[in-house]
Amino acid sequence: MTYLTDELRMLQNETRKFTKNEVLPEANERDPENERMSNELVRKMADMGFFGIMTPEEYGGLGMGPLAYATVTEELARGWLSVASIIARGQNLSGATEAQKEEYLPDMAAGERLKAVSISEPGAGSDVAGMSTTAEKVGDEYEINGQKTWCTFAKGADFLVLYARTDPDPPRRHEGISSFIVDKTAGEFDVDGLSATKLDTIGYHGWHSYELSLNNVRVPEDKLIGGDEGKGFYHIMDFFEPARVHTAARAIGLARGALEDSLEYAQDREQFDQPIGEFQAIRFKLATMATKIEAARQLTHYVANVKEEGGRCDMEACMAKYFASEMAEEVTSEGIQILGGNGYTTDYPLERYWRDARLTKIFEGTSEIQQRVIADRLFENGVHAGGV
Repeated sequence: MTYLTDELRMLQNETRKFTKNEVLPEANERDPENERMSNELVRKMADMGFFGIMTPEEYGGLGMGPLAYATVTEELARGWLSVASIIARGQNLSGATEAQKEEYLPDMAAGERLKAVSISEPGAGSDVAGMSTTAEKVGDEYEINGQKTWCTFAKGADFLVLYARTDPDPPRRHEGISSFIVDKTAGEFDVDGLSATKLDTIGYHGWHSYELSLNNVRVPEDKLIGGDEGKGFYHIMDFFEPARVHTAARAIGLARGALEDSLEYAQDREQFDQPIGEFQAIRFKLATMATKIEAARQLTHYVANVKEEGGRCDMEACMAKYFASEMAEEVTSEGIQILGGNGYTTDYPLERYWRDARLTKIFEGTSEIQQRVIADRLFENGVHAGGV
């Protein structure tokens, strides 16, 4: 079954060509050297409209939905996870007022004003409500203090979407969190009181993640997203469904890259006077890899379609993210096994897919968090015939 319309097929083909001609060559050159993606590549992505896929047309976007987002994401991730990820730095601004949308969304959709999102803290990762960074109202400004970590693209971004606690003692701990826009210069940390330290990671080399220190950082009150305090947690939850579809699609793209490269290698590599693809052990590995990828894709496209039609799908989004990310680590690992010793070198992209696939089980909620949400919904609602 396919959920893709002719329009989406055309978008898929265009993105596939873009990945082959622009993304893969740069990924193969830069990733082994731990170099971030070029500004030129980001500009080309903007010209393709990738930063505004889900941005409404009235703000300069394409006005498409999660299914288009997932389709583009899979194709880009087949080349480089970082490139498939940076498109999320456009798209939307959860919880924003109309004035904030009018100010930011057109530039975001054009790729001219990209965000970095800062939620996690050294002591609060999966436990979002456990954050301790504070934002205190001082006159017509907010004064922010605390530590943030895993803020990817923090240096390259034009602004940060930063979450902090405005109520130190709310009735329920998640209610005291608010979100703010912290404007900055792309490529700089030029905000008074803001400093950053780059984190060294084993993958995700196309861009960098940072730990942030905020010491009396001042933000104008009109940069409180939504205009009301205490709504930040709900803003986070609002983007988790499309974000988890995005991650599932990224995982599928990585796994597909491993499958395509492994299939090509199995037809070219000879041992015992024949291509290794003639051996049943290799053929069965490839068959299993392909089956798992298609199962993950069907689930992800189903969830994207439900979301597009306005339905609630938090459990199913968790299922898609959980299944696809677990699958991606397995499939990319099998790809390395097919390549043998060559798969363990940086001469082939397989090791990049494998390193990056491991991350998909962690960000946007760990596999364990997905399992917890799924289990909670099962205990609340039970299992229903014809679907969960």
